[in-house]
Amino acid sequence: MATAAASASSTERSVLEEEFKWLLKEEVHSVLKQLQDILKEASRRFTLPGGVGEGPTKQENFALGTTSSDQVKGILTLQGDTLCQAEVNLKTLRTNQLLHFAFREDKQWKMQQIQDARNHVNQAIYLLTNRGENYTFQTGAEVLKLMDAVMLQLTRARNRLTTPATMTLPEVATSGLTKMFTPALPPDILLNFYVNVNKLCLLVYQLHALQPNSTKNFRPSGSAVLHNPGAMFELNNQRFEVSHVHKVECVVPWLNDALVFFTVSLQLCQQLKDKISVFSSYWNFRPY
Repeated sequence: MATAAASASSTERSVLEEEFKWLLKEEVHSVLKQLQDILKEASRRFTLPGGVGEGPTKQENFALGTTSSDQVKGILTLQGDTLCQAEVNLKTLRTNQLLHFAFREDKQWKMQQIQDARNHVNQAIYLLTNRGENYTFQTGAEVLKLMDAVMLQLTRARNRLTTPATMTLPEVATSGLTKMFTPALPPDILLNFYVNVNKLCLLVYQLHALQPNSTKNFRPSGSAVLHNPGAMFELNNQRFEVSHVHKVECVVPWLNDALVFFTVSLQLCQQLKDKISVFSSYWNFRPY
């Protein structure tokens, strides 16, 4: 009886070992190929929006808007990770003036978040293509290590789009963006562009200069994505307070596509990791 049980156990083990070898030799490469195809589509979205055939990245125009107010309107021209043109109309609340600003002809603004996300996707593709079809994975650990490395790049790519960088108001005020417009921005207006998930966002801050003898308790605000009215900061020995904030945005469909590709790819990586882990649990010792 004991011999039969041992024999069954031995047979089961050899069957599992054969299945595990097949997984390492065949199925892993099938998943790697799927991941490559999906991520190449994601990468293409960053350079050729809408999946157009090979050629220079096309320019796309987006209208900025909000449902709550018409204080700020604008048109943005995006080409891959570059804002080629921005036109902004601002109706000031204090004076009810209509101000118009546009990028100078010689200026373009690189959207660092989009560029970084694309770089992470391309790094993930590089990791996958580095293991060609003829490459044989020797252990489950090797596959897990590769999946972890790919997932790290994809998570970073996703996070760059879903988590805008925080900035202090002096950083916003001294960024290169303020020098890109014609006519030049008045000293009481600040602008900032960023990506949030699948949207391109513009923040417009209207400032109020605090008098040197002001009795207002001055507390400089820290770092944030969006600074609310009442936030204070100091620049060149002049203190300012944010009086009004306007946020307008537009949806960029291909950013949404890219995020879907990231999610699907991360799920595929996790499924492969889970399969390897299931096999390893059949052995008392770790086969990898």
